[in-house]
Amino acid sequence: MRNRIAVNFLLKQSGLGDIYEKVAAGGRITEEEALRLFESKDINAVGAVADLARARKNGNRASYIVNAYINYSNYCILSCQFCAFARKKRDADGFELSTGEMVEKARAALQLGVTELHIVGGLHPSLPFSYYTGMLRALRAADARLHLKCFTAIEILHLAWLAKKTARQTLIELKEAGLDSLTGGGAEIFRQEVRSQIARGKESAEEYLDVHRVWHGLGGRSTCTMLYGHVESPADRVDHLRRLRGLQDETGGFTGFVPLPYQPDNNRIGVKTAPTGTDALRTIAVSRIFLDNFDHITAYWVGMGLKLAQTALSYGADDLHGTILEEHIFHMAGARTPQSQTEMEMIRAIRETGRTPVQRNSFYQPIQVWDAPPEEESSPAGGSPANLQENPASV
Repeated sequence: MRNRIAVNFLLKQSGLGDIYEKVAAGGRITEEEALRLFESKDINAVGAVADLARARKNGNRASYIVNAYINYSNYCILSCQFCAFARKKRDADGFELSTGEMVEKARAALQLGVTELHIVGGLHPSLPFSYYTGMLRALRAADARLHLKCFTAIEILHLAWLAKKTARQTLIELKEAGLDSLTGGGAEIFRQEVRSQIARGKESAEEYLDVHRVWHGLGGRSTCTMLYGHVESPADRVDHLRRLRGLQDETGGFTGFVPLPYQPDNNRIGVKTAPTGTDALRTIAVSRIFLDNFDHITAYWVGMGLKLAQTALSYGADDLHGTILEEHIFHMAGARTPQSQTEMEMIRAIRETGRTPVQRNSFYQPIQVWDAPPEEESSPAGGSPANLQENPASV
């Protein structure tokens, strides 16, 4: 945590002392106070409040996951204005993976020690519901230890339409086939006026939240997101966070929150620049302070860059997400970050900030705590944990 004398000076100059004292006393900030934090010109003072909230929840630890992304297809019936990933069947660069190809990718990822497969795609116009249940069963058969984190809320609604079932029935069948947790994608910004500008035709905020509500009611867990830095206002962000906090009060089913910085390339939104570094840090900080019922806030290095994500560990974040291996959605929208990070790079990035690196599982539970610097030569070339512990995916 920051030096207390320096913090007192920052807060005195910034006018945020009352919010700091409220958070220090375990109080919940209001929407108006969250807006004050977004509008404050003193990013370091905002960060000091967030760092206090982070330290009280997670101490000096920061986590990462050894995971792989697999997109089964980018064909999509929607045409969201912000999306650079989706393609129509007529497009030459569209793709669709067979179940066998998905299993091949999963087996290759297993060789690198992954504990989680993160699987999403577009709303495919013709694949039957049996494709998705068959895919889950095949991946589960490939290695029962793998955690299958799959599908956004809008995908679930699409699959329910395909199966002619309710969202609840659809989730039950997917769970029986092998679904372990839901991804948090598709939240974008909840306020409908903004949603209509960036994702016309997509599910509403209420539909997104209800899918997660139903999943939590079935005993499932999920993450959630917010896409920021395009046409929304600070008040829109606060409204978004308020709705997430409300559902978390109700279900307790969210494991973590992942703010996603908008990427400006190859889309139809008239915003040509990504959020600034200051805006990214402020958004993470306010999220950490406002979402007092969330245990974890992730700095998504793919969208931010690893160095800024490192800095975010002092502005409320306690997680850097994962090794990822193969990411398409952000890179097709213009992200210049690497396609993946090795596990050793993640450990080093966390240690450089003075935090204790922790390899986590999909529920943010520790698999390996790196209290002392590991010998780099003991890790395989890819930086996987394969010979660091016997069965990392079994946790």
